[in-house]
Amino acid sequence: MKHIGSFRESGYPVEKLELFRGADMQAAANALADCEVLELSAGEPIEDAVRARLYIVLSGMLEVEHDGHTGSADGNVTRILPGESVGEQSVLDDAANLDAVHAVEDTRLLVIESKLAWELIDHSNAVARNLLRLMSFRIRAANAMLRRRQKLGEFYRQLSLNDTLTGLYNRTWLADMLPKLVARARNQGSPLALLMVDLDNFKKFNDTHGHLVGDAALCAAANVIRDGLRPSDFAVRYGGEELMAVLPETNGELAHMVADRLCQKMREAVLFPDMRVPMPHLTACFGVAVLDPNGNETSLIEAADAALYRAKEAGRNCVSV
Repeated sequence: MKHIGSFRESGYPVEKLELFRGADMQAAANALADCEVLELSAGEPIEDAVRARLYIVLSGMLEVEHDGHTGSADGNVTRILPGESVGEQSVLDDAANLDAVHAVEDTRLLVIESKLAWELIDHSNAVARNLLRLMSFRIRAANAMLRRRQKLGEFYRQLSLNDTLTGLYNRTWLADMLPKLVARARNQGSPLALLMVDLDNFKKFNDTHGHLVGDAALCAAANVIRDGLRPSDFAVRYGGEELMAVLPETNGELAHMVADRLCQKMREAVLFPDMRVPMPHLTACFGVAVLDPNGNETSLIEAADAALYRAKEAGRNCVSV
């Protein structure tokens, strides 16, 4: 930063300073006359950030990186234009400005020390009103930024709960939600069913047709499960070629009916209608389990897995309980 004179010597009109809008211009000019004017080169930071000071841009532009963050993708950056100020919060708190501030281009700044800033506030209702208006705007902007961050965080949280290939819920979702669904079923005295699904001979399918075709087949199977469930049910990719359906308020008889229907739909699934070489139909084993009155999420999964094993032993492409 380079000292280039006083505000009086700059010849800058007070009327263009937002903080003094509606104030006594002559009184403001007199108060600011001896204030220092600094010059920053493009990219140069305001290095003297340890003191509570108010900086007003006379020409050029400043960029404020809030909370030490860089980049403007999430709204962390504010640009300060001629007539606008930065550092109000540090003056009000009598504390150092923690935000990183640098010049976007060659910039001239009027520096108002904390003591003088408070004198201006005390002696001018217009300055006090302008400061309140400015701080209100900054608070609204900060709240809007927080809401954007929260929405972005929720978006990424949702992404983390879904399998990237099939779009079904993943094991992370299951570990979080199945205990809650079990607890709700117990509290309400309602049944909770679980279907464990394993695609038949999927390793051989992958080895024969390649992993890209295998991924497409897995997505087709996931669509069969997802499309065959109620809005209140949940489809999960448990791992590899194993899928799962969680069926709240569903007893054993109804769960078996759902599994039978899905097993039939799986056999009818058309994988690649535009390919000249016909592909084998997808088939799957289904294991059905219902939450035991004294059971938990672990015992429910174990029961469904045991039923799935029995379906495989019975010759695959079938349902077992």
